[in-house]
Order: sequence, then C-alpha cells, then structure tokens
Amino acid sequence: MVETTKNDGPAGEEGLREGEVAVPPPAQFDASLYFIGRIRTPWKRREECPKNARESEAVCTVELDPRWIEGLKGLESVSHVIVLYWMDKARRDLVFQAPRDYRERRGTFALRSPVRPNPIALSVARLLRIEGNTLSIVGIDCVDNTPLLDIKPYFASTDSVPDAAVGWHAKRKR
Repeated sequence: MVETTKNDGPAGEEGLREGEVAVPPPAQFDASLYFIGRIRTPWKRREECPKNARESEAVCTVELDPRWIEGLKGLESVSHVIVLYWMDKARRDLVFQAPRDYRERRGTFALRSPVRPNPIALSVARLLRIEGNTLSIVGIDCVDNTPLLDIKPYFASTDSVPDAAVGWHAKRKR
C-alpha cells in the first residue's frame, strides 16, 4: 500500500492528491471484455467533462461496431438507455481518494469517480435517435473515443429507486 500525506505531484498517473491511498493491482486479470464500440463526445480531457452526466445537454454519439447492429432492433422505441463504458485513461490503484470537488476523502467504492480497480462507468442517457450503427444521446460524461461496453434499455419501473440515499453526500455542506 502506498499512501501520501503530501502532494507528490499533479493529480493523475504521476501523483497522488494529499491523503490518497494506492495499492498494487492483482498480478493477472480474471475476465476479458469486448469493446463493442466507441463514444464520441466534445471533451478531450477529463477536466473538460461534466462532473455529472446530467450536467450537460451536449449531444454525443455512440458508434457501435457494425457487427452488433442487429442488437439495436427494438431499441428505437426506448426513451433512455443505460450506457456502460470503460474509462480507459483512469488510474486503477486508488482505494482512498481525495476528489477535487469534495473536502473529505472517501473510499473508492463510496464515490462515483472513474478511478477504481475496474473503471466501468454507467450513465442513463436520453436516446434521441438511431441511424445505422450510431446512437445520438444526451447525458454522458466521458472523454472522446471512450470504449463502449454495453447498452441496455432503462426501465423506470425497475431501475429507479426514488428513496435511495447517499448519506455523506446529502449531509455535505455546499
């Protein structure tokens, strides 16, 4: 385990923020994935991305690998989709983080940060249209050319949990 009590350098691959804790990754992977496409956005760097996918009205596109186009049949009637994507530029070794937008440090699994052992991200995006193998969506928060893992229809009847709470977030001072 590597912990820092001072800033070892700029945030990112080369350094930790004050108080962050990193651990060595496992020696080998347990699974493999297929990237089924790419997400195209106007953001080139993480710092440019919206902090939350719902903060932006930017129309982004999901470019699905043409071999999977038949998998889109029936999706045209859906208003919102769950988009799962791989934050390929995120570091993967932090267990304790100091997010730039919060004063308190938190464990990785208590945060929505892309920095995690498996940098899988999830957004519920509004589906505007499908043209061939391209989906136009609103409500994504990743850098341009991010690998796509999966697309699923969003079911408000089963996916929404209106009384869900994140205690530390609800109590934070703004």
